Amino acid sequence: MSMEEKRSITALDFKDRVHSIYILAGFAIALIALYPEATLADPQFQPEGGPEASEEAAIDMVFVKGGCFDMGDVFGRGNDDERPVHRVCVDDFYIGKYEVTQRQWEELTGNYLYYFKNCPDCPVENITWKEALAFTRVLSDKTGIAYRLPTEAEWEYAARSGGKMEKWAGTSDELKLREYAWFEENSGGRTHPVGRLKPNGLGLYDMSGNVREWVSDRYHENYYSSSPFDNPKGPSGGQYHVDRGGSWSEIAEYVRTSVRSWGPAFRRDQYVGFRLAATPAKAKKPATVAPVKRPPESEGKWMEIDRMMEELAN
Repeated sequence: MSMEEKRSITALDFKDRVHSIYILAGFAIALIALYPEATLADPQFQPEGGPEASEEAAIDMVFVKGGCFDMGDVFGRGNDDERPVHRVCVDDFYIGKYEVTQRQWEELTGNYLYYFKNCPDCPVENITWKEALAFTRVLSDKTGIAYRLPTEAEWEYAARSGGKMEKWAGTSDELKLREYAWFEENSGGRTHPVGRLKPNGLGLYDMSGNVREWVSDRYHENYYSSSPFDNPKGPSGGQYHVDRGGSWSEIAEYVRTSVRSWGPAFRRDQYVGFRLAATPAKAKKPATVAPVKRPPESEGKWMEIDRMMEELAN
């Protein structure tokens, strides 16, 4: 796939947009069904020990010790938007050991819109950025844990085994890449069950290849020139959102840990999925799940629907 093909953004048709609205409305209905008098968990609540503290949390998370690293095209052979290489520091965080799977998606949402069907342990794909965000919110409400999408800086730091000089997640040797990543050379033209190849140095699977992964940041090609030093979260505005890691359909060059891809919030295709992140507690607490913070009953029932519909209008 050429750079022009990879980065071309085609106009989203009306059918896809309506499809996304139905799915987001379904998330809101699921939220009310689960907790008719509750809204999302307090975004400030993060249990000590991360998501493992909750018996209800079905997502296997890995703790990542924060630190500083040189973010971007450290090997000097990347694209313009991977430069300049710049120093970035991230705080401690948790990130999914695996990409979110079809099984996890279907159990929470009740729908199966993915392209590659009948593979419950394959990563979910054909998911828009807004749908991935809605998933984190509904899961947060169900578990009492503030799940979210990782930032772009967190994603790259984790993919590079804690900010190491790794061209791909787990290796810099292209001859060994097929041991770590599903990409054009070994994928057979489709996704594969998560966790079947080798993990990177942090024990994370499929950070390169299988499916690209939505992150929380919006995209700007020159953002690295003005990125903050501590915990950058991307530009404050913009039409496109970042996805990372490359997919089963791409050559080795495009599954590198520093490659940046992007698309509009309603883009849907068989190349993009996501993985979850969470923030550790800032203070010592028992390793239990705190109760969901509930606003007054008159406000709680429709708050999330209002929020989602406001996002859809933007």
